[in-house]
Amino acid sequence: MSGFEDLAKKAGDFIGEHKDELDAALKSEQAEDISDKVLDGAEGIADKVTGGKFEGQIKGLRDAADGAIGNK
Repeated sequence: MSGFEDLAKKAGDFIGEHKDELDAALKSEQAEDISDKVLDGAEGIADKVTGGKFEGQIKGLRDAADGAIGNK
């Protein structure tokens, strides 16, 4: 087994053993705050790159992504 395969197996084993803990962490308020900051930053960059021409569509995409990954 190569080093990469060994690392991937160890990561998979870890995730399997700690699934409930990881699920809870991903649904925490702290994770929500981090995802909001990342999405806000991506929204700002997209608005800047497009010169604000697609502000409404970008906001809609940001909100849809937040709903899909957030804990709301």
